[in-house]
Amino acid sequence: MGRRRGAPGGYDEDFTFVSPVVKYLLFVFNLIFWMISMVMLAIGVYARMMKHAEAAMACLSVDPAIILLVVGVLMFFITFCGCVGSLRENICLLQTFCIFLTVIFLMQLTAGVLGFIFSDKARNRVTELINDSIIHYRDDIDLQNLIDYGQKEFGCCGGVAYTDWSQNIYFNCTPENPSRERCSVPFSCCHISSEREVINTMCGHDTQDMEYMEAGNHIHTNGCIDKLVNWIHSNLFLLGGVALGLAIPQLVGILLSQMLINQIKDQIELQNYNVKHRSDPLS
Repeated sequence: MGRRRGAPGGYDEDFTFVSPVVKYLLFVFNLIFWMISMVMLAIGVYARMMKHAEAAMACLSVDPAIILLVVGVLMFFITFCGCVGSLRENICLLQTFCIFLTVIFLMQLTAGVLGFIFSDKARNRVTELINDSIIHYRDDIDLQNLIDYGQKEFGCCGGVAYTDWSQNIYFNCTPENPSRERCSVPFSCCHISSEREVINTMCGHDTQDMEYMEAGNHIHTNGCIDKLVNWIHSNLFLLGGVALGLAIPQLVGILLSQMLINQIKDQIELQNYNVKHRSDPLS
């Protein structure tokens, strides 16, 4: 770095390596996601407050409110570092922001590769998750609505088969079960006609006691895991687009933060050079 002409002592004190375009583009980028994180936190807190404590504690592993809170808090912290770091030109905060984004990106990439390589183990994990959700079906209204939505959309019932609903204490088929829903399945398993104005919520009654072919006349007998796998295979391009859509903002954030960090470092070097040589304008 040399002297800038047109200024007393041969230096232009107003010259800066920091590009306002990069600086404020990074700020706006983080501000947008910071506001999104606030919305996610608000929804997550509201959902948790509206739940009964017992129901919430019974199913933490699949609680959508918990997922929203965790993602919201993490996004809030990362984007806060990005916002303040870009405005204040703070290298420490910008490096924290860049490191977190890089780690998250690598984790997503690793999870995708491992999920593809160890597809059987991933399938077993999904099976465990669905079975756990079936057990806690009546314990959490959000979980119940999510399962009903999935079964109606995919036209399926249970994890591997409709008889998986016997794992739930209300739908259990043992003779000792006093529930009126004994040997039944949720109405979301049923063949629901759009022509009917009123849905028969008892359409799955006693279907677990029926033969497979007979039960198929009333409900979807195929499990949701096979339906989900088939849907994934049929929508690989869509899923790839979603993954790319999640990766691009992260890569943009990493690129902008690295550019700004390098510009700030160059500016610090210039300032140190000017201070060192201010007393000797001919150097």
